[in-house]
Amino acid sequence: MGKTNFGLGGRGQKSTFTPKNKNKYIGDYPVICRSSWERTMCQYFDTHPNVLFWASESLHIPYVNPFTKKIAKYYPDFLVIFKDKNGKQRKEIIEIKPKAQTVLESAKTNSDKAALALNYYKWAAAGKFAKDNGMVFRVLTEDQIFGKK
Repeated sequence: MGKTNFGLGGRGQKSTFTPKNKNKYIGDYPVICRSSWERTMCQYFDTHPNVLFWASESLHIPYVNPFTKKIAKYYPDFLVIFKDKNGKQRKEIIEIKPKAQTVLESAKTNSDKAALALNYYKWAAAGKFAKDNGMVFRVLTEDQIFGKK
């Protein structure tokens, strides 16, 4: 899989991550971490023996913005290629989001609710893109990242 540069989608840069296992990283540099949770996942992907390759913000997926009704581009946080517990190679598109922006019951503010509405459209497009390309799309929240229930 080649490296791609589709831009950063206008989101603010927080910090960069330098992979130790550069042979596993198939995205463009610098690796952008927009949160400490994304940095945690970068470290995990970089060091986990079952992760074969990974990239940050390497895909762009078109979707219709429900507020503007215009086509926009969604840049999921990660593309990961790994071996599952049976040794089979899998590809996943992974988005990192706070639970408040993923579950209506957790969305307390109007801002969270608007983000959740927009996310549903992005994630529907990502789910279709993943399925069409033999991948899985999933959203990880603090519950999955840090093992909370």
